[in-house]
Amino acid sequence: QLQLVESGGGLVQPGGSLRLSCGASGFNLADYAISWFRQAPGKEREGVSCMSRYDYGTGSTNYADSVKGRFSISRDNARNMVYLEMSSLKPEDTAVYYCAARRTHGYYDPCVWYDMDYWGKGTLVTVSS
Repeated sequence: QLQLVESGGGLVQPGGSLRLSCGASGFNLADYAISWFRQAPGKEREGVSCMSRYDYGTGSTNYADSVKGRFSISRDNARNMVYLEMSSLKPEDTAVYYCAARRTHGYYDPCVWYDMDYWGKGTLVTVSS
């Protein structure tokens, strides 16, 4: 079965940290650009961070302005896993977080936040005191 499964969400106090994980099964995540999205209550889903299939340097990772300097995306192709390290969390970071994957082919194909091939079901992050 081809799927992505997120984990690591939970309740955290403002200023705290959390690491989200996303595991792929049934396909090789190394062949895909990966992205993290989030959807807060009553709001549209938004792109948070993405990473291209190949690390070609500047531009191979991207972050929403709202999370720059606080979130970090990474991947472990050997484990077929993707991670999102979140620090200095704010109440406005509260949302369901989704990982997604998009097949790319070219070395310089960038990561994007549309036309994803696979989606996880999400993990809830709540930032509250």
